[in-house]
Amino acid sequence: MVCIWRCEVNIIVYGTRKCRNTQKAIRFFKERRIPVQFFDLTERPFSPGEARKIAQALGNDVIDTESRLYRERLAFMEVSLEELLLEHPGALRTPVVREGTRITAGYVPEVWSSWFS
Repeated sequence: MVCIWRCEVNIIVYGTRKCRNTQKAIRFFKERRIPVQFFDLTERPFSPGEARKIAQALGNDVIDTESRLYRERLAFMEVSLEELLLEHPGALRTPVVREGTRITAGYVPEVWSSWFS
């Protein structure tokens, strides 16, 4: 007998273990029994293809202009959005949550709830 477990929803959460909003996002999905894949950006940064998809979907909304890294270093540099995603994850609004082609940045449970209704 072969059992195949199929999940209709594939949630990927990118963030850091220390980020409170990332922790809240993972808890949001787990409380609703929705499986989550979590990638810690300090251990495993975005792939170039993933960075391109996120940059196209979110544009500059993914940048946390209030972050210390952005204010002190990146605000004065000419850095492409994809380069920022790949090399400076500390300047992003986390979590970045992806479900198929839908992508969000930051803690937005009202948007995530609409994905499953």
